[in-house]
Amino acid sequence: MKTRYIKPLTTKPRSFWLLFSLSAFIAVGILVFRYPQINSAAVALLLLAAVTLLIIGIKQTQDPEVSFTLTFMHLQFHSPSGGWLARWSNIAEIGPATVGYQGWYQPIPWVGVRLKEYDEFLESICPRIASKILMEQRALLIMAYRRAEHPPHHIEDMLFDDRHFITRSGKPLKGLLAMLANRMKYNRELLGYDFFISEDLLDRPTDDFVGLTRRYLAAR
Repeated sequence: MKTRYIKPLTTKPRSFWLLFSLSAFIAVGILVFRYPQINSAAVALLLLAAVTLLIIGIKQTQDPEVSFTLTFMHLQFHSPSGGWLARWSNIAEIGPATVGYQGWYQPIPWVGVRLKEYDEFLESICPRIASKILMEQRALLIMAYRRAEHPPHHIEDMLFDDRHFITRSGKPLKGLLAMLANRMKYNRELLGYDFFISEDLLDRPTDDFVGLTRRYLAAR
């Protein structure tokens, strides 16, 4: 299988942001030069706004254009904060995420990933990405909890479970990585998958992305 790069459809206009922020910064400089009698407080506010825009513009240009890389060996996520990596040989299932209620299953705009074991995946994640996953995907667990007829745990226990997690290799995890590992167990109980990929990060509908990844899984 050839290497593929997934670029989100919601990619921000990087060059526009940078040019706009630079133009604002230059405009403030010209304004101050031509009208030196302008109130100093107003000048300070204008400069602060221009610098803020400039920082935003620079940050936008630093964001990676690619959100996912698919190779014959692995699926990798990219972001300014870091990323994660899962080898196809360690992925048990990839499928469209759903939430069940009284026998009915409602599709949601996420792709679910279930792993064979957590060790390698957790070792590829930095604490910032672990925190991002915990924050962004907690709504899915809450949704599944509210629709479950007999939830196995209290929602507070699942959301904030920071007990030490022992990997299959015997390595103890604590802090954010332990919380993520525990959250993945609860996700699997209520949603069938360990973690999820938002459709906002994809360049195609979730079903098409699932079909693509399953071809890589079948070819491993």
